[in-house]
Amino acid sequence: MAPPNLQHRRTHNLLLISKLLNQRDAASPFTLASNVKTIFISFDTLRKPRAVDLFVSAWSQSLQAWQKEVMSLIKTHSSQRKLLVFDSLNSLAATESANLPALLSSFISPTTPLLAVYHTDIPGRSPHAQSDPYAPAPLTLLKYLATTIFTTHSLHHVLAHKAARERSHVEPSFGLEEGVEGVLQGLGANGTKGVVLEMEHRRKSGRGVREWYFLPPASASTPAALGKSRENVILLEDHPDYRPSDATLAEPPGGEAEAQSTFELGLTEKQRQDRDGVVLPYFEAQRGGGEGGRILYDMGSEDDFDEEEDEI
Repeated sequence: MAPPNLQHRRTHNLLLISKLLNQRDAASPFTLASNVKTIFISFDTLRKPRAVDLFVSAWSQSLQAWQKEVMSLIKTHSSQRKLLVFDSLNSLAATESANLPALLSSFISPTTPLLAVYHTDIPGRSPHAQSDPYAPAPLTLLKYLATTIFTTHSLHHVLAHKAARERSHVEPSFGLEEGVEGVLQGLGANGTKGVVLEMEHRRKSGRGVREWYFLPPASASTPAALGKSRENVILLEDHPDYRPSDATLAEPPGGEAEAQSTFELGLTEKQRQDRDGVVLPYFEAQRGGGEGGRILYDMGSEDDFDEEEDEI
């Protein structure tokens, strides 16, 4: 049975991600939503995706043109809840890095949340290429503005990092972190078993919630089934390949978990008897009773007697 604090955190965080994914109670203006009118702003996608209501080809228009079209769509359907989806912010971050926060904030309203994707596996512009070399990077600004951040990880990579930590080895690097020319993704990045979600949610009070989840692949494939399906997300530590085995969690028969070491940390019976027989310093003073505090001191041959100070 899970400890009470783990069970409480599991219940709380699973309810939190369910509320965010279903967009209940206007949880966050930067999160995924469902059952709303979707406005898809495309920079990399050529064709209108399935289950998208309105499609804006921003890649074929100027900044002012697609911005005007998006604002027109928002005002046209002002009475209905909408979701703006940007399939990629990398091109905007490269060309409009200074105006990107103001541009995105102009679309957001209580009835219009925004979901944006930023590909961290695409190298960005060098800070020296910006007009202001001291300005923060575009990704830093986006993380500061967002109220909920989902970072996707490969399950294969997460398990490899965990295995290295358990053996006190150096964690392996994947993708751009490998530092190999031409390598953008490491082996196992496109796994078919599901993805790991790292969530950072910031409440209105300023308190932050961080959690790791595992999201299995969707089993539904038809639009009708997609409308009835629900998320099957679980905590990452509940994944059978990530959580420790029952044998590892079990305590030894003695009732105390002994640390595995090359040294003998316990005591023999003779060592316990010898330890109990040691007389502690000033033990006689500790048994002085109610006579008040006393200092027992025996002068040695090397001590220098001072009449003024030592008469006391």
